[in-house]
Amino acid sequence: MGEDLVQLEIMLHRFNRLIGEVMKGGSPRNSFLPWELEILMDMDECEFERRRRMEILRQYQRAVAKQMEKGPGPPMKLSEFLRLRAERSAMLRNRRPEPPQEPGGLQCETRH
Repeated sequence: MGEDLVQLEIMLHRFNRLIGEVMKGGSPRNSFLPWELEILMDMDECEFERRRRMEILRQYQRAVAKQMEKGPGPPMKLSEFLRLRAERSAMLRNRRPEPPQEPGGLQCETRH
């Protein structure tokens, strides 16, 4: 179990380093693990507003950190993050508002 946690921490560190390099505009290294290449190729295929690129990448980085806290790697791909975010947003838009209540959450009763 302890070895798994160490491996997750190493993977998260490598992921954070990779995202940092992407945010800076490139990577000085020429050696990548297979899952890092998959993430880079997936990022290249993803379409999102370029002006929001940094914000989206930071949100993605936080989501991966949460994912890695809960379970095994490798980190989710950006496309998966964007899909989950879109689904969550659609769910929130489709929620129906609750009927209005009296202040304090109490309902009035009338007697005849």
